[in-house]
This record gives sequence, C-alpha cells and structure tokens, in this order.
Amino acid sequence: MATKAKPVEEPVEECESNPLIDSTRKILLAAIGAVALGKDEIEDFIAKLVERGEIAEKDGRKLINEVVDKRKKSVRGAEDEANKRVHGILDMLNVPTKKDIDDLSEKVALLAKKVEELKKSQL
Repeated sequence: MATKAKPVEEPVEECESNPLIDSTRKILLAAIGAVALGKDEIEDFIAKLVERGEIAEKDGRKLINEVVDKRKKSVRGAEDEANKRVHGILDMLNVPTKKDIDDLSEKVALLAKKVEELKKSQL
C-alpha cells in the first residue's frame, strides 16, 4: 500500500507574497473593519434615540441586531464573491490546487516505492 506523503507546511511569514492574495486579504479586512465600525456607530446612534425616548430600549436592541445581521450577510456575500473570483483567476492561470499537488505527491511516493522494489529485486 502506498503511503501518502505529508505536505511540508511553511509558516505564513516565510511564503512568497502573492499580490492577488494580498489585495484580496486587504479587501476582506477592510470589509470586516467597516462592519465593526458600522456596528459601533449604529449602537451610539440608537443609544441616543433611546436616551431621548424616541424608541424603547428593547426595540433599540432588536434594531441593532437586525442591522448587524444584515451587514454580516452582506459581508459574507462579498467574501463568497471574492473567493469565486480568486478561484476563477487561479483556474484561468492554470495554478495547481492543493489537491492536485497532494495527488502528485502520492503518485511520486508510489513510484519511489516501486523503484526501490525494482532495485531490491535486481540484487
């Protein structure tokens, strides 16, 4: 039976920088920051409405939760779209996937084992 070669995992800091991945990461972090900032601003605004008595505190909390949930869904949709685009670009550039590399590693390990068996049989 062939043993599966374990991929060597490198720390993120040591990997070469990919401009496409860096740009995507920056966009996603900006979106997350916008959601966090938006939540704080919404909470402040609703707290002022509650203080003035324009809305009840219970309704204010409900409104905050609704807005935050809606924004989270929006960010998730943007993340999904960004992932689809990145995968599409990588496919278009014919960049091998992790699965492709793992499959090749397994085949190389199997071939190496067969070569060793052939060497032993010739002795």
